[in-house]
Amino acid sequence: MSSESRRLTDPRELRALSHPTRLTLLELLDADGPMTATQAGERIGESPASASFHLRTLAKYGFVEEAPGGRGRQRPWRITPETQEIREEDLSPEGKIAAGAFVELLRQRDVERLRAWSTTRMHYPERWRRSSKEVRLSVHLTADELDAFTDAVTAALAPYIDRETSGVRPADSLPVSIGLHALPMRPPAAGTPDSTPEEQS
Repeated sequence: MSSESRRLTDPRELRALSHPTRLTLLELLDADGPMTATQAGERIGESPASASFHLRTLAKYGFVEEAPGGRGRQRPWRITPETQEIREEDLSPEGKIAAGAFVELLRQRDVERLRAWSTTRMHYPERWRRSSKEVRLSVHLTADELDAFTDAVTAALAPYIDRETSGVRPADSLPVSIGLHALPMRPPAAGTPDSTPEEQS
């Protein structure tokens, strides 16, 4: 993440994000730009009142804001131009519970997105089907190497993250979901430098 990422620490803001409709609205505004609650509701199958409620909740915590133009119920909403970051060390016990619920919802959406791709990929042009990738590897890394790997991936993504926050995107681009799970598959053996004190006892 860039140094300008917004760190999410307040359990209330994390709970505000932990709702499928709100995440769908955020993704819609991010992909297609400003729109009114009525327009957004029509796109995601929600009533204008429901879409308006969820947009106002997101605005309360700074995730969306009113866009120029429009009046009253015809006012458009836009996503705020910033990325979010969650760090465990920043969280209170209540915050960790709220963050866990939010991350679990994101994982569920990742699975749903993969399933949707499997059933709709034939509708994409061949060049998009060819360039889309699912990569799964099992490699042996030290903790320092894992840090270096994730730092390198984040650095590689930085220009594209900047493009998202600036709103300047190539005309032929599409929203692309990129997920990275770089996780150890088992605890270190007792007595190794990376093992916990409990494992060494």
